[in-house]
Amino acid sequence: MTFHRRTTAPRGTPDRRHCREHPTRCGRAAWWHDDRGSVAAEVTIAAPVLAMLLVFVGVVAHRGVDARIRLDDAAHQAARAASIERTPAAATLAAQITATGALASAGVACRSVSVDTATGGLIPGGTVTVTVSCAVDFGDALILGVPVGKTLSSSAAEPVDVWRSTTGISP
Repeated sequence: MTFHRRTTAPRGTPDRRHCREHPTRCGRAAWWHDDRGSVAAEVTIAAPVLAMLLVFVGVVAHRGVDARIRLDDAAHQAARAASIERTPAAATLAAQITATGALASAGVACRSVSVDTATGGLIPGGTVTVTVSCAVDFGDALILGVPVGKTLSSSAAEPVDVWRSTTGISP
């Protein structure tokens, strides 16, 4: 059995000729310039930060979508309440009370709520349109660059019942 002398250095260690040409990469300083395993260390450090950022973005997006859905529902409820009333003044008041109550019970925190009601005279067969606007506060999401507040609005229309009676009008 013949043993051959190894002519190259083991993998990962520099040979002597390399050490003569680049003395800073041999010996004690060699570990500093070695890049093996650096990607794993970088991913280990960056992954939790990226995961937290993704969670924050998801929370802010969910809050915006949830507020929009609840605002649509409040506008629908307000339009329905207004279409049942007999006078335009009562319809406007009913829409305002219903919209603010629906948003409060749904847990939507609006800085300001605006309810615009178009009754069209509450003529049987006509429509009542209600537009609800809500200034939603995103102040706790400033770290993501989200604006402090955003005004969301939604409209809904409901028909006035054709067969209902009106006060003061005889058939």
